[in-house]
Amino acid sequence: MTVRSAWLLPQGQTREDTRLAPVSPVTHESPIRVRDGVLPGGAPFAATGAGAMQLQIGAGRAYVQGTDAQGAYPIANDAPITLTFTDGDAQFGRIDAVVVRVLDALFDEEGQNLARIEIVEGEPDATPTAPTLPPASLRLWDVAVPAGTSAGVGGINWASALADRRRYTTAAGGIIPRGWGLGFDGSYDGQYRDNGSVLERWSAPAGEWQTYRAPRRTESTTTGFVVSSGYTLTSFTARRNPDAGLCSFYLDVSRKGAQLDVSAPGNINDETVGTLPSGWRPIIDADLSVSDGYGEGTARLTTSGVLTLRTWSGNGSLRNDRSIKASATFMLP
Repeated sequence: MTVRSAWLLPQGQTREDTRLAPVSPVTHESPIRVRDGVLPGGAPFAATGAGAMQLQIGAGRAYVQGTDAQGAYPIANDAPITLTFTDGDAQFGRIDAVVVRVLDALFDEEGQNLARIEIVEGEPDATPTAPTLPPASLRLWDVAVPAGTSAGVGGINWASALADRRRYTTAAGGIIPRGWGLGFDGSYDGQYRDNGSVLERWSAPAGEWQTYRAPRRTESTTTGFVVSSGYTLTSFTARRNPDAGLCSFYLDVSRKGAQLDVSAPGNINDETVGTLPSGWRPIIDADLSVSDGYGEGTARLTTSGVLTLRTWSGNGSLRNDRSIKASATFMLP
């Protein structure tokens, strides 16, 4: 494995520091380990082709997890860094990794205390795979280097060669932004992540990420229905969910006056039953069924909330000693 690098210092450190500070206010994966990754904000560690075989890595901040004894290292790259890739193998392609790596003389054999962005070169192969990383490293990008690639033949096609491998981390309690890969476990019960389309919550008992569904607001009323002069109101109940835009109601009324006999076709003169309160009305006109337990009919509910009885069972009758019941569920405006 070949390693070439450009140098950078941990955030707030100087080259005279004897070792890197293992402080880490980020999400923990265990009592003493953190979820390392790139800190969100702008386009951290953005990759841009800077030449035939050169790649520029932009500014960014990250946390790199070492061993349990080491802890996690806060890293800051405050200026673009240019990396140069070696020519491709004559026969096979390879995959190189661009990483942030921490060297700590107390824990490794490099004899240095610093952090750097470097290229970890993969092995040429007929089906190349990304290289295994050294300890205390965080993968940022994978770069496909085809066989025979060199500056003399045009170099690396940066538009197709780059594979984004940046994963993100946040402070404990923060929502992890969408980054590379979703196949990781949560760090603690109740952790949240953005999977790119919905918010998910980690359930430790279930051992899985579950789509988060915010508690739904529900509102109820038993008042506000204005009954028409031709009917008597027995009961009215409505329930709505403003977040989902749904409303349901149940209505019980009795007709006043003399019995209305209905002809065989079932047609009757339209009779206004009453009006739903504002905020509890449908987004479009709707027809619904009504019944008194002996006969049944249809009613029209308009966007202005007016409920009108329009038909009744053929050869039936509307009597004032029977309760006409109606219910419906509809979308709110």
